[in-house]
Amino acid sequence: MTSTKKSIWVLADQYIGNFNQCVGVAEALGFPYQTKRVRYNAFARLPNVLLGATFIHVRREEPSPIVAPWPDIVISAGRRTVPIVRAIKRASRGRSFLVQTMWPGYPVTDLDLIATPFHDRVSERPNLVRTIGAPHNVTKKRLAAAADEWGEQLSGIPRPRIALLVGGNTRRHRFTTTMAKTLARQISQLVDKWEGGLMVSTSRRTDPSARTALLDNIDTKTEVYVWRDEFRANPYLGYLALSDAVVVTGDSTSMCTEASATGRPVYIFAPSEATAPKHQRLHKLLYDNGTAQPLSEAFAASTLTESSYVPINDAVAIAQEIKRRIGL
Repeated sequence: MTSTKKSIWVLADQYIGNFNQCVGVAEALGFPYQTKRVRYNAFARLPNVLLGATFIHVRREEPSPIVAPWPDIVISAGRRTVPIVRAIKRASRGRSFLVQTMWPGYPVTDLDLIATPFHDRVSERPNLVRTIGAPHNVTKKRLAAAADEWGEQLSGIPRPRIALLVGGNTRRHRFTTTMAKTLARQISQLVDKWEGGLMVSTSRRTDPSARTALLDNIDTKTEVYVWRDEFRANPYLGYLALSDAVVVTGDSTSMCTEASATGRPVYIFAPSEATAPKHQRLHKLLYDNGTAQPLSEAFAASTLTESSYVPINDAVAIAQEIKRRIGL
């Protein structure tokens, strides 16, 4: 694989967060890429150890079929993509280089590079590269474009602008109405203390009762801009681009990492009973390297001060490792 021009496929299933990780890596490589959209049938419920290397769990009617000519590099994320990329590897007679973001579970045979965060504590292996958080596509270029797109609509929000990014329930932990009320009270106090404005975004993982509790209990003297996931246009990148500080719930590796891509002060709201141990380890890493602080520490400063950390972009580090391994 010595040519400097590489063909790349990015697999895109229904999990947009996984897809964004893959796009971040593909764009960091700097080569054109094709998006191969996949949807699954009932066979996808089987464990990968039974599926092996196969396309049997992929619906055949998708508009971007997975057929030859096979690419030089395949980037994917999530357990269900592993049988697909292993089948591509075999069909290409080993030529396709397989990159998996996130630990997919066993088996990992045929995967050339697995990128997984330190906090996942995956055992060392030759095909493993460790990251701080999740790769993403929140680049300076994208942030600048989002600032242009949303600048006029958000111009009425006074500065300093605080972006509040709220996730919600995870597999084993819940973001409760009590937690939502606590967050609402703390963010309201902070906005008034800094005499700024607030931009709020909830997600599909936010329980409706928790969302209501949060929004009903935000009480500030200033303008509040609220986005809900049922709205068509999502200002998420606009919030990141136009904020002076970001407050994020600690239930999402991607949200914490994307907030840390801005270079702006990042504060994490993470009640212990709502936070998985692996996310607690991520938060500690971000605190220790000066990237983020617990939300409680924001109240120690009378005004918002600028940050000095280097923005996190694990996609670049993964792309560099891919190039090193394929000889570019």
